[in-house]
Amino acid sequence: MEAALIIFALMLLTVVGLGAYLTVKAVGAAKRGVERTVAQARRSVEDTTLRAKSFGQVGVAGALAQLRLDLRTSMRATQQALAEGAQTDASLRESLGLFERLSTHGHELDGELKRLEQEPDRQRTAELLPDLRERAAKIIQAADSLRWAARDRARRFAEDEMSLLSEQIEMESGALRDWSREPVDDLAAAAAEWDAAQAAAPTPTPNPTPTSPPAALNPPTPTMQYPWQKAPRPESAG
Repeated sequence: MEAALIIFALMLLTVVGLGAYLTVKAVGAAKRGVERTVAQARRSVEDTTLRAKSFGQVGVAGALAQLRLDLRTSMRATQQALAEGAQTDASLRESLGLFERLSTHGHELDGELKRLEQEPDRQRTAELLPDLRERAAKIIQAADSLRWAARDRARRFAEDEMSLLSEQIEMESGALRDWSREPVDDLAAAAAEWDAAQAAAPTPTPNPTPTSPPAALNPPTPTMQYPWQKAPRPESAG
């Protein structure tokens, strides 16, 4: 009885612990989902604001907004392309590692540009613009290079696979259309099999022609008596 109670208690604790673990996992997943949604919404709002500033403002403010917009657009597109490609091409994981290192420089530059948007000394900010543009151009060029290399690789794989598939389809189509040769081949094969079977079969021995029995066994043929013949004499019979 005590053993049964102990087993029941252990099972109850296991169920409670598993339920608590699943609850924590579900809450964590929901929290991460909410955080991703909020982050995406924040990025969308910020990108819209930057786009509006780049078109609506001139001078230093507009230049800073355009730099941030170009940088963020390039980095986001590259990240998405590499992440999608890595799901089917394991060699892109190394490219993802390089992109993570590049993202560090991109985040630093984006943060610096964002702070300069609030900088009241526009002249000083204008003096920094050439260096900021150069840094942004290097990062964007590197990100674009990774993105286009990944896309070229995926397109080349798709073309190679399509070429191989086309060759296989052409071979199969040719085999399906070759309906005139197959029956002839089948008839020739059947004829060959028949000839081989006939050659292998034993030749039947013909039945011997029945011969006449010996003459001694034949009954004597009665002598025909013609009316013009004379009856034999008794002495001649003796």
